[in-house]
Amino acid sequence: MERIVFFGAKSYDRESFDKVNEKFGFELKYFKAHPTLDNVSLTQGATAVCVFVNDPVNADIVRAMADHGVKLIALRCAGYNNVDLQAAAEVGIRVVRVPAYSPHAIAEYALALMLAADRHIPRAVTRTRDGNFSLQGLLGFDLYGKTLGVIGTGKIAKVLVRMLSGFGMTILGYDPYPDEEFALVNAMQYVSLDELFQRSDIITLHCPLTPETRYVINAESITKMKDGVMIVNTGRGQLIDTNALIEGLKSRKIGSAALDVYEEEGNYFYEDTSDAVIVDDTLARLLSFNNVYVTSHQAFFTREALHNIANTTLRNIKDFVEGKSLINEVKATD
Repeated sequence: MERIVFFGAKSYDRESFDKVNEKFGFELKYFKAHPTLDNVSLTQGATAVCVFVNDPVNADIVRAMADHGVKLIALRCAGYNNVDLQAAAEVGIRVVRVPAYSPHAIAEYALALMLAADRHIPRAVTRTRDGNFSLQGLLGFDLYGKTLGVIGTGKIAKVLVRMLSGFGMTILGYDPYPDEEFALVNAMQYVSLDELFQRSDIITLHCPLTPETRYVINAESITKMKDGVMIVNTGRGQLIDTNALIEGLKSRKIGSAALDVYEEEGNYFYEDTSDAVIVDDTLARLLSFNNVYVTSHQAFFTREALHNIANTTLRNIKDFVEGKSLINEVKATD
């Protein structure tokens, strides 16, 4: 029986993977800790190691895994920038991921963030629980007639565009590889990035994190935006220069931000740190704004998505064990 070691495992990981594993029959070993050189010995005898987006797998850890006999790193997520792919290639460890698990889950969450930030819903709920039923400070705006800018028009963005077209919005898209047929059918107009910044009332990020997209939202791009623009990010934290975002919020150039990701989220997201002091000054400053809504990388978190993640991850491993083609493999050149 092939042994798979999980790092960063939560109770919901166990539940979803154990259920799906009934049809695969692997030996699954779960550990709450993130992989480190101190605990990498836990991978001894494992065929595969399963990690999540916030599990750091650097070159030293990769080499140590190889020394313990690991042949495959299976990411239970779409992103793979946390794994040193070059080091994996050098020691003969292959890497697979889950490229898509539920575009609907993330698109729906992005829409929920927009509505929550626009109408100040979290703030309103907190107020009424304290007996404050005033509407002061809760003024929003109609989405109808506004312009939405979508950066990256892959599967998730396309679901979102279809939903928001029903709101009567003008939709602009930017993508280095535009899908003109989709744009035509869904009344979306592809424009340059500068034009998107200049015209959009709401900007939502759905592009992958690459050297070209890192800090696509920065001090220079913010100056091009409309006053009071809303920025929504359910993609990757490093798409936004957080310090530039904070300056934009302070100057009121940015009217609100709804963020499910943060560029230095690894030390906080998915963990309960409520009894600790937040020592990340940038994150603490971001959380101090009453027009900023931060959630803990939960856009993917639906029953359907968890099932799909488990199923694709275990299928990736089974294909590896059986010597089949790995359709979800990522390599150092990707």
